[in-house]
Amino acid sequence: MMQNKIDRRQVLRASGVAISLPLLECMSAAIGAGQLELPKRMVMICSTLGLYAPSLFPKTTGKEYGATEYLQLLEAYRNDFTLFSGLSHPEQTGKEPHDTEMTFLSAARNPGLGGFQNSISIDQVAAKHIGNQTRFASISLSTEGRESQSYTSNGVMIPAENRPSALFSKLFLTGSPKEVRRQRQRLSEGRSILDLVGEQTKALSRKTGIHDNRQLAEYYEAIRKAEVDLQESEAWLDRPKPMVEVEPPQDVLDKTDLIGRTRTLFNLIPLVLSTDSSRVISMVIQDHQAVPMINGVSSGHHPLSHHGQDPNKIKQLKIIERSILEMFSEFLGAMSGPQENGQRLLDSTSVMFGSNLGNANAHDPTNLPIVLAGGGYKHEGYVKAGEHHKNTPLCNLYVNLLQRMGVETDRFGTNDGVLEVGRGTDRQIDS
Repeated sequence: MMQNKIDRRQVLRASGVAISLPLLECMSAAIGAGQLELPKRMVMICSTLGLYAPSLFPKTTGKEYGATEYLQLLEAYRNDFTLFSGLSHPEQTGKEPHDTEMTFLSAARNPGLGGFQNSISIDQVAAKHIGNQTRFASISLSTEGRESQSYTSNGVMIPAENRPSALFSKLFLTGSPKEVRRQRQRLSEGRSILDLVGEQTKALSRKTGIHDNRQLAEYYEAIRKAEVDLQESEAWLDRPKPMVEVEPPQDVLDKTDLIGRTRTLFNLIPLVLSTDSSRVISMVIQDHQAVPMINGVSSGHHPLSHHGQDPNKIKQLKIIERSILEMFSEFLGAMSGPQENGQRLLDSTSVMFGSNLGNANAHDPTNLPIVLAGGGYKHEGYVKAGEHHKNTPLCNLYVNLLQRMGVETDRFGTNDGVLEVGRGTDRQIDS
């Protein structure tokens, strides 16, 4: 049967209702068959209590590595990911042992010490590049509380969404006319406040010197950018939300149900990406300060991570970590299902799964477990990116991820090169 070609921007309209169409294969002819460039996406996942290294890292490098206890759980996707060792952020000694959770995506030095201010996280650099091309420039998720690893250029944390039902509502459920009017009023009030501040600042500039005026000019630019963001945010109120044929998720309120809370968030990510609601997602899997509801586990995740080489504690810790990796494997499977122009969703999405701790037992933030999946990379199995006594900056990989997202940069955080995935080497840059 001959297939009719339709325009990518076509919308279905009836009785005042408009529904935007998802990306279909038959839309490629509208741009030129075979020339449809899919958007690049990024998903950054951190399990904050590490992974037990002896069960993760193989003895041999390359694509033919011998599968370890943990890597066997990802065996179905052996050709879709690269496991790195020898990566870390330098100077991560903080005020508290777990302060590295704050800097996993930013690489800011000495977290939590006096005078510390976080720097922008990698996901927010990518989000600034994308801007308002999607309904949400970025989405931060957490299995526990509102703490995220996403930070603005001013070092301010972006609160995480930990209620799947609330996120689903924002993404896919259309509010009542009253709710839309209320949101539009909020945006309008925001613009009027910015207008007022702008007028006051202009009056102030007539009373200040050259140096101060330079700072004020930067402030004006920030105001203009905020106004544009508000206007573009308002434009999304008039665009129909995507339709998905799934039941809204139920929030898992039981803190002991680590698996349920984590899986529910994992299940939402492919929906967010496939509907192009956002292209940048960060997710943090945090300790719930409760004994996980997992067979064979009788202590909390955090206490077990400090096992002191106790065999029974290590056995329970591995049960928890295997459960997390099994969910990550399910997630890779879900990302391998949806098709866009003949490609898997995983092929256009760079997925990084790792931790801010290489050895949680000793609070050691070196030799981090880092898995990079999908993204259209030529994956190479297991790569030793640095030596045990001299790690390669994790930001070398972050720069690669930003470049894959279309960000024109060779600098981020503490990088001293660009880690090339597919060759296992650093492309050096001038310091």
